[in-house]
Amino acid sequence: MKGSTLAMSNNKFVYTAFLAISFLAMFSACKDKRSTGLEYARNMYDPIAYNPDQPNKNFKDGKTAQIPPAHTKPIGFTEYDEYPNTKEGYEAAGLSTVNPLPVDTLNLATGKHLYTVFCSPCHGDKGDGQGHLVKLEKINGVPSYYEGSSSRGGAMKDLSTGKIYHTIKYGVNNMGSYASQILPTDRWKVVEYVQQLQKGQSVK
Repeated sequence: MKGSTLAMSNNKFVYTAFLAISFLAMFSACKDKRSTGLEYARNMYDPIAYNPDQPNKNFKDGKTAQIPPAHTKPIGFTEYDEYPNTKEGYEAAGLSTVNPLPVDTLNLATGKHLYTVFCSPCHGDKGDGQGHLVKLEKINGVPSYYEGSSSRGGAMKDLSTGKIYHTIKYGVNNMGSYASQILPTDRWKVVEYVQQLQKGQSVK
């Protein structure tokens, strides 16, 4: 009987100690809202390399993020023929530029995804010019791809591959350039999807 009482007493002590330790751990974690608590193997997630916004003594200006040398492009960055951001460049691109990618399910699916992320807020999911920013009256004058008219002349449904690409790269009117957000290869995929919307169709 005495042994069982002692065992029960030990169990209570262990249970009480566990609750006390748990309470102290929770209290210490909540004390400082900026604290991440105890960290295990910190060197596994602290980068050895400099972050782009960190000071860097290895460069004369002390910055990690350096401007690339002039006339250089990232590996895999293949640009199409350089047409200037002018009306003449726009028209020239429209006449002679051909999409180098095949129109297939994968390219259209990627084009749809990129269109949804970058274009649909203004142009709408269906390409009708009724994106949510238009409905909120933040932006005006966004034409429908299959019924509207281009501000540079002609029907939107007749815009050629090159003209669509040129517009994505340089922007027009209230639409800014997407050259820094969408890689050249991906722009062609967006062009493919826009051409589906010009027909009043979308990809499911």
